[in-house]
Amino acid sequence: MPEFPFSMRRVAVFAGIIVLILIMVELNSRLEELNRLNDQLDQVRVAATHSVQTQVALQTQLAYADSTQAVEEWARTEGHYMKEGDQPVVPIGQPGSDPIVIATPTPMPTPMQNWQVWWGLFFSE
Repeated sequence: MPEFPFSMRRVAVFAGIIVLILIMVELNSRLEELNRLNDQLDQVRVAATHSVQTQVALQTQLAYADSTQAVEEWARTEGHYMKEGDQPVVPIGQPGSDPIVIATPTPMPTPMQNWQVWWGLFFSE
């Protein structure tokens, strides 16, 4: 019987090594998928937390807007309503006084250098 250069034991060892390599590759891809899914989970949790915080803030604003304090504050500031017993104050100027005029300063032109003037004459549209 002729002797083969390799034995069944060597074939089994090489087959075992190949199977082990394939198992390690599969394990590595599954671990990468697990890490990617955990990152997505963290992002979704952050988004959900922001949404809940926004909801709570909007509910707080809604509760304040429905309160009588908010209505009274709006009526006195923006609606210009008065309460019974209030005395309205209307500021008027002193008779014979000149109105206050606020002078706006005129901007000073920035001086241009000669080469900028020539550049503008030749190349500007």
